Amino acid sequence: MLETWQASVAAIVFISVIALIMTEWVHLTIAAFLGALILVFANVLSLNEAIAYIGSSYSTLALFFGVMVLVRSFEPTKIFEYLATQMVLLARGKGKLLLLGIVGVTTVVCAFLPNATTVMLLAPLIPPMAAEVGVDFVPLLILMVLVSNSAGLLTLVGDPATFIVGDAINVSFLDYLLRLSLGGAIALLVILLLLPILFRKIWNRELNNLDHLPTPQINHPRVLAVGAIIVGFVLVFFVVGETLPIPVTPAAVALMGAALALLLAHHSKIDTLNNILRDVDWSTLIFFMSIFVLIGGLQKTGIIAGLSNVLALILGQNVAGASLLLLVLVGAASSVVPNIPLVVAMVPLLKQYLLNVGLVGPEVLNPNFGGDFPPEVLPLFYAMMYGATLGGNATLVGASANIVAAGISELHGRQITFRRFLHYGLPVAVAQLVAASLYMLFRFLL
Repeated sequence: MLETWQASVAAIVFISVIALIMTEWVHLTIAAFLGALILVFANVLSLNEAIAYIGSSYSTLALFFGVMVLVRSFEPTKIFEYLATQMVLLARGKGKLLLLGIVGVTTVVCAFLPNATTVMLLAPLIPPMAAEVGVDFVPLLILMVLVSNSAGLLTLVGDPATFIVGDAINVSFLDYLLRLSLGGAIALLVILLLLPILFRKIWNRELNNLDHLPTPQINHPRVLAVGAIIVGFVLVFFVVGETLPIPVTPAAVALMGAALALLLAHHSKIDTLNNILRDVDWSTLIFFMSIFVLIGGLQKTGIIAGLSNVLALILGQNVAGASLLLLVLVGAASSVVPNIPLVVAMVPLLKQYLLNVGLVGPEVLNPNFGGDFPPEVLPLFYAMMYGATLGGNATLVGASANIVAAGISELHGRQITFRRFLHYGLPVAVAQLVAASLYMLFRFLL
């Protein structure tokens, strides 16, 4: 009886938090934070258990915090304003070239770095760039998010959700490129085709006279030169750190980069430690902590395990039909649940489903299982990758990059509302999920 009551509370609180975020009655961070604390006060989770669920996702939080500090430390050098002006000049003041430039730069960076990290590094360029062209920066930020989420499918390391699923089925970097990268390229093609429609005003915008553009000067060039070495160190170790004899995780690299940036800023006196830490986007970090607790409540009370049985009843052993249905279901779920905690919860659920219907043995439930899955069940995991990543484009809360962009927008004085993000994200996500379904059908299922 007690367990049933706790499961009901966990489900009601989770649904209520999502409803509050969607209707925008309460700021998303406050809604999630209150929801997490209600679970603690209702004794669904003890405070120790809640902290343990946050701790289990420490790598995501550490990565975000490290990159936030790194980016903020170099703001006094005016490097972001300088690069933004250069991009406008390269685009020759044409809106369509600016949009295509954002797509191109974001795609290249996101092929090697996690999408939320890419947004944290590149998003500070957007507001000054938009100001120079005379357009609203919010649609440009949303475009960067949509591209970063989609480009995250190009490689195994481009999106944390993709990496989590790939790691669960022991797929290698090269195998991923051969089997799944084309799906990411197709998702990006969908965005390119929709650019003139969804971003029509900016697409048709032209600046005839570029002479009036401000020419920001870079401050503290020596500090910036040392900073470039730090950023280079971080980027290189993001890519190769986990392959070293002594592996270094991206989270550890980001924190080391942040520590070195703080040391440089303090020693050179370009800014103070208090100013830098005050400007960190604590709202986004607290939101993610709270979401991890809410998902933990669903796990502890058995709701997620119960869903695996429902999945077995609906899907049966028809892998082709199950894969397409799973892509749509996970895509829909990822539009209201951030995709990182979603796939963390879905991977064991899917493994349990495969065991229930007799397609795999019990050994796959071992977190340290290093063997190969039967080839016929792999499309189910591929479908989960595509669904979780592309479905996250639909709404403001669908992916970590979306939340990061919303936080950056607020720091620059504008709020990205749930409804406004939906205007751009929903048509893109629907078109991409249809395209991914067709790719899955012809590549793996027929």
